[in-house]
Amino acid sequence: MLKSFFEFEFMQMALISGIFISILSGVLGAFIVQRKMSFLGSGLSHSALGGVGLGILLGVEPIFIILPFVLLMATAIFFIQEKTNLAIDTSIGIISSASVALGVVFISLKSGYSYDAYSYLFGSILAISKYDTILISILTIAILIIIGKFWKNLAYSTFDKELAISDGVKVVRDNYLLILLIAIFIAIAIKLIGIILTSAFLVLPAAIAKIFSKTFFQVTVFGVLISTITTVLGLFISFYINFPSGATIILLQTIFFVVFLLFQKLIFLKISKK
Repeated sequence: MLKSFFEFEFMQMALISGIFISILSGVLGAFIVQRKMSFLGSGLSHSALGGVGLGILLGVEPIFIILPFVLLMATAIFFIQEKTNLAIDTSIGIISSASVALGVVFISLKSGYSYDAYSYLFGSILAISKYDTILISILTIAILIIIGKFWKNLAYSTFDKELAISDGVKVVRDNYLLILLIAIFIAIAIKLIGIILTSAFLVLPAAIAKIFSKTFFQVTVFGVLISTITTVLGLFISFYINFPSGATIILLQTIFFVVFLLFQKLIFLKISKK
């Protein structure tokens, strides 16, 4: 079975890309969960449909449209928040809904692209090319280097924003940097995971890790491990039973979450009875 899996180049590319994306998911997810930014991740990933639709309409590789499109939507979200009295969740809802509507209109204007749209919505191992793998690898390494450089400040402002500001940390700049990195992640992950499920892929590994971790660093490390394990297993399963890769991976992560949560509750009950 393993031999047949590795005989196909597209599966090799999907596996390599999946591992790189998993590492990013664990690292960025730790910040998203700790900062309670899950809705932002969901809004930005859904906004990517506008970029996908525009790319399909123009006949351009969508990843080149998705990245600037998602960055533009992120800027619009924070612009609305700063210039009005609307809460950020309202801004996210407005922008993501408008982006999805645009994506649907763009796709409907281009006939014969139903499979392309479907694969971007739910993820497909067939969609990952050698070029995608190279691009994902380069961007992942670049993002990890940037996070490594700003790790101390990002972690500091994550736990105590006011104290970080008083200590001279450029919190606003770092926040925009984090959003930029999340936008890049979304752009490179949706081919494998899908627009609908990318936000869950960002949140679930870190949420699972947080159940049994005591420090932020542990959440990050365990999040990376959980994300990588479930992605590799999910790709194997999706290959052999012909399921969408994104849905398979997210279902596995959900099972992990439920199992670890129940295990934690059982331990708590045993301790409380003593």
